[in-house]
Amino acid sequence: MDKIELEIITLSQNASQNHSYAIILGEKNGIRRLPIVIGAFEAQAIAVALEKVTPSRPLTHDLMRNIMNSFEIKLKEVLIDNLQEGVFFAKLICEHNEEIIEVDSRTSDAIALAVRFNCPINTFEFILDQAGIVIENPTNISSEPKAAEKKPATPKAKSSAKKDDLSSLSLDVLKEKLQTYLENEEYEKAAAVRDEIGKRSQAD
Repeated sequence: MDKIELEIITLSQNASQNHSYAIILGEKNGIRRLPIVIGAFEAQAIAVALEKVTPSRPLTHDLMRNIMNSFEIKLKEVLIDNLQEGVFFAKLICEHNEEIIEVDSRTSDAIALAVRFNCPINTFEFILDQAGIVIENPTNISSEPKAAEKKPATPKAKSSAKKDDLSSLSLDVLKEKLQTYLENEEYEKAAAVRDEIGKRSQAD
């Protein structure tokens, strides 16, 4: 059965369900999208990795990555391989000592690890046939920004660390704020501060 590679398009709050989020996966070089409802914790784990924010202490998925790296287990692929009664099923395709090992996983956990390992996310045609959505403007596919270029919504309140507020702060104050936000797990605010520090570093 041929596999179809997917990429993360965006991560956003699901308006129809409180405290839940939707991650939108897109068919690479295609016009279909696969929306998957995930929990707030998993949404935060994915958003943190996409935004390249380093928490002060490892999150659960960071811990899993660190353990796998310590034991030289490579995550080769995430495969969304089944759909039953609206629930997606996934497998982690791992390699250890040249042996391929398949590990059952929740799809949200698998995607959170895929982002950390920068490995492909694949699925099968029948899943896209059943749950995929065709976008309305296929001619605009090439111009659509990829997940790494988008800022996904994190499961936190709207950040008060706006760019306009940060521009007037000194670099030392920004670094202190970054550390405070990381310790308090306010990752969206931390990302805004990190971006401001990075912008100033490029200007130097």
